Amino acid sequence: MGLDLEKFAEAFRDSELGVCTYSSGENPGIFGCLLKMVKGNIIVPEDILSFCCNGLQGSTSPPRAGEPGEREEAPGAMASPSPARNPTEVQMSQLVLPCHTNHRGELSTGQLLKWIDTAACLSAERHAGCPCVTASMDDIYFEHTISQPSVSPAGQRDGRSAVGVGQVVNIKAKVNRAFNSSMEVGIQVSYEDLCSGKHCSICKAYATFVAQGPLGSKVRLKPLTPQTEEEKIEYSIAAERRRMRLVHKDTLKDLLIRSPQETELETRDCSGAVPAERTRVESVELVLPPHANHQGNTFGGQIMAWMENVATIAASRLCHAHPTLRAIEMFHFRGPSQVGDRLVLKAIVNNAFKNSMEVGVSAEAYGQEMSVSRRHINSAFMTFVVLDQEGHPRTLPMVAPEPGDGERRYREASARKKIRLDRKYVVSCKQTEVPLSVPWDQSNKVYLSYNNVSALKMLVAKANWVLAREKEKVRMYTLEEDKFLSFRIEISVCIPASRAFSLLSNLRRRHEWDSHYVSAELVQKVDDDDMIYHVVSQKLRNENKPQDFVILASRRKPCSRGDPYVVAFRSVTLPTHPARAEFTRGETLCSGFCIWPESEEMSKVAYYNQAMPGYLNYVTTNVAGLSSDICSTFEACEKFLLKNKEDLISRLQDF
Repeated sequence: MGLDLEKFAEAFRDSELGVCTYSSGENPGIFGCLLKMVKGNIIVPEDILSFCCNGLQGSTSPPRAGEPGEREEAPGAMASPSPARNPTEVQMSQLVLPCHTNHRGELSTGQLLKWIDTAACLSAERHAGCPCVTASMDDIYFEHTISQPSVSPAGQRDGRSAVGVGQVVNIKAKVNRAFNSSMEVGIQVSYEDLCSGKHCSICKAYATFVAQGPLGSKVRLKPLTPQTEEEKIEYSIAAERRRMRLVHKDTLKDLLIRSPQETELETRDCSGAVPAERTRVESVELVLPPHANHQGNTFGGQIMAWMENVATIAASRLCHAHPTLRAIEMFHFRGPSQVGDRLVLKAIVNNAFKNSMEVGVSAEAYGQEMSVSRRHINSAFMTFVVLDQEGHPRTLPMVAPEPGDGERRYREASARKKIRLDRKYVVSCKQTEVPLSVPWDQSNKVYLSYNNVSALKMLVAKANWVLAREKEKVRMYTLEEDKFLSFRIEISVCIPASRAFSLLSNLRRRHEWDSHYVSAELVQKVDDDDMIYHVVSQKLRNENKPQDFVILASRRKPCSRGDPYVVAFRSVTLPTHPARAEFTRGETLCSGFCIWPESEEMSKVAYYNQAMPGYLNYVTTNVAGLSSDICSTFEACEKFLLKNKEDLISRLQDF
């Protein structure tokens, strides 16, 4: 039934119900009018409903027809359009209250860990569509957060201000990548001073979650499709971070085997050292319903908070002061615990360095008071410092470890410190801050390989590539950034991607298609995925001697469908191959191949290079069209691949 406007007006006037829209009170309200119309089975069109809603907002003007040529403005048109938000993104803002702080009025690290784990879990469950549990939390380096703020003589705080009561903690979490049944969630934490409007970063973390079905069964996750440049970078590098997590134990074991038997423990004077046994802490917690998550398991963030608490007590017993937590090395959850379980938390100072100490902490669970067997739930290592009144780290007393396991933990703490420094130096810094030709050794091989591959993947994921030249089938793109000019050469070749990957990852054969290469000697086979070569190239135009390079070649097969085959190159230094007078030592920061399968027999082969200053003139000459040398070299690469795609020797020989 259509609407009769006269009946509508009559109903509007006669209604005795609802809210009056005029101050005189003589006219009845809109709600009563609508109610009467509903009773009379009158259909209310959308424009009248809009008019009624406008009346509630103080507008009494009836809907009008638009003028010819007038464009209807969309709701919110005055606001600037915002990009589509990642569906897995979770944002949490928490006001720091007195109950969240420690004795100094600063945000408790344990409370922060609870918030981080909550936000990350919610993000993971958004993607999985089912319950998720925390599997691990990667290293966390705290920046402005928990440290005691230093105060200047004028009474002003310095830049390392602590998060205190009345400030806001902002947490953003989103899934970076989903694997089979696990996913990586990236977390960014910052704080906001509501009075000054100042924003500072607290920390950045990566957590791994596992999706669980009925009765704890694993759930196969749907793939995640990244949209923005940042998401594509995180998606690509997530596979490298996963690889690094899986080999962490082997890296530590290998470093301990290679370390000299005579260490500081055997050579130093321990007469003034504090026995490690004095720092030992053991505490028990009963898991109650408030400590459980929505699945009935003990909340991972709560376990981490309890572990941080006992670790802080252990550190305090060594220094007889209130320590500040600076870093946490990977929480690893080995199994669940439930409401009613008793959690035994143990902590001890493993080693004290000049101005920092490592505390080892573990959590075990058992179900009944008299139960003998305990389940190992979690373990972590935390680094503490003690700050003086000026905010500088104090010198700490030495630790005398217990014989046996104590000495083992002492040595492992030294190895972990070296690994942390390598990881922070190579992995955590930005690509532009990574020095060229980082010294290579067994202890940092995993992190150099990670940096090598992730740098290339970051370059590949950049969004602003511009087509500069096209010569027959070869396309050349450029990317101009503040400090670098990068180029990309790509071509489609009739060869399976795995075969192209095998041929191009062998630098000893590169001289067959690249005239710039004279020779490439395999110096060291690190493992199946990483090789170190000594490469000799042709003389440069302005040089009277050839260049040489020491190059780490890292290769990766696809982690999942849609990923490319990757061969990454970067310079390293080796004691066995120092710079020599007969060569000009060259360096490469980031270069390599990405190979995408287009079909079973077709591949897209792309070569990327972040041009160094000595190579810049050669690149710009080709980009400007004054030379076709780069395109010609890549055409020769295509011929090399076609010629050797059925070569049985190449098929069996990866390098």
